[in-house]
Amino acid sequence: MRFALSTEQQDFAASLRDLLASAKTPDVIRSWGAGEHDQGRKLLRRLADTGVFGLGIAEETGGLGDHPVDLVTAFVEIGRAGVPGPLVESAAAIPALLGALQDNASAEHWLPRIADGDALGSLVVQPWTPRALDADICDVVVHSDGSMLHYGNAASSVKSVDAARRLYEVDAAESIASGSDVKQATAAAFDRAALACAAQLLGAGYATLDMATEYAKGRVQFGRPIGEFQAIKHHLADAMVSLEMAKPLLYGAAVAVSNNEPTASRDISAAKVACGDAAYRAARKSLQTHGAIGYTAEYDLSLWLTKIRALLAAWGTPAIHRQRVADSLRTVS
Repeated sequence: MRFALSTEQQDFAASLRDLLASAKTPDVIRSWGAGEHDQGRKLLRRLADTGVFGLGIAEETGGLGDHPVDLVTAFVEIGRAGVPGPLVESAAAIPALLGALQDNASAEHWLPRIADGDALGSLVVQPWTPRALDADICDVVVHSDGSMLHYGNAASSVKSVDAARRLYEVDAAESIASGSDVKQATAAAFDRAALACAAQLLGAGYATLDMATEYAKGRVQFGRPIGEFQAIKHHLADAMVSLEMAKPLLYGAAVAVSNNEPTASRDISAAKVACGDAAYRAARKSLQTHGAIGYTAEYDLSLWLTKIRALLAAWGTPAIHRQRVADSLRTVS
């Protein structure tokens, strides 16, 4: 099967990239990590105005329809720009969870508000995602243990390697639903969140590669830009190959979700592993290209390095997703 983004999808990605490039996201990331959310909320509102938050929400509940490929396209650009906040949770996980419930009272209440950018949401899925991102500022927090679904309240905070990822323990409160309906909805939410997270990782990987490339063009040693040295070229080429090889798995998984293919969960896990590995490789090569300056908190590269490290374990560790792929292949054989 051959796949390429449509002209409309390419234009959508380009418009998001332009919007985010003008937003000075490093300043937004640092402010968010310091607990100052005004800049970030304004940026999320601008993203909502483009339709990003409605891409995983059915039209009957106020969204644009369920468009996994468009959602992935958006999250690649979100990851590239390093946008902070509970975007995966609000735009992917919560819509998939509430949209899959047979009782749509919660969906009818929350999903139109999320699509319009009037509400942010976060989700705890035990045991894979035990803490809620930015739960202290979210309008709705949901807690699932696979059989019971509750609204949740933010409790104690937990430090993350990424200062802009503010994690919270959640206390379960009012019950929403229970039974097999919850199990299926939770599985759908986990898959959709893992898919969006994979896209975010891929975009972040491209961002670190772009930073390394620009640095290599301008940094001069022995009278020549370091980008002319073969060792640097090989480092950056390795990173690019890894990212480009991961991209088809990501979009293939999105197509599998769109077509309700039985292998969709396995494909999502394969994409999460591949995008995570590629992003981590790109981050490492970028740091090696920059040298010690890349470690410093004042240098923008560090914001993407810590984000990639945190996202590797978000919505399923590499070990969890590798196990899902292995289990699926054993079942088929």
